[in-house]
Order: sequence, then structure tokens, then C-alpha cells
Amino acid sequence: MGNLFSNRDLMIKIFRLMGRLEGLSFLLLLLVAMPLKYYGDFPEGVKILGPLHGGLFLIYCFVAFALATSKEWSWHQHLFAYVAAVVPCGTFLFERRYLDK
Repeated sequence: MGNLFSNRDLMIKIFRLMGRLEGLSFLLLLLVAMPLKYYGDFPEGVKILGPLHGGLFLIYCFVAFALATSKEWSWHQHLFAYVAAVVPCGTFLFERRYLDK
């Protein structure tokens, strides 16, 4: 496992993928599953997407922490990575601002 964390390029790729998956699952939860639950009396979408999004959120935060503690990120980046995870489309904005340079 130590090899995984020492490979910066691989960590960035994993973080980018997790950010996209976490952001997509958040949008699907907010824009599809929750309206179906409350307006369509169909709670199954939230029962499936809720835990999936929660798991992706935790993995995203873990990878963000691993990258931040590698001392390559400023405290601004570290903080914004976590804030981005709780704002709709935030992970996409984080990727664009900090990873696409």
C-alpha cells in the first residue's frame, strides 16, 4: 500500500476519478433520487444511491487527505477539496481549478 501513496500521478488519477464519481452520485441523489422519493413516492432510489454516494464521499475524502498530507497541497487546496465534496458540482470545480493546471 505504501507504493500506491508514493506514486503521485496515480494518486491524482484516483482522486480525479473519485471526484467525478462522487460528484455524479451527489447530483443523481439530489436531482433524481430525492425528487422521486418525495414527489413520486419511490424511495428505492435513495436507498440505493444514498449509501453508494456515502462510500464514494469517504473514499474521496481519504484520497484528498492522502494527497494533502504528501505536502504538495496548500492548506487552501486541502480545505477546498473537502468543501467541494459537500457542494453540488464542487468536485468538478475543484478539478478544474486545481488539477487541470
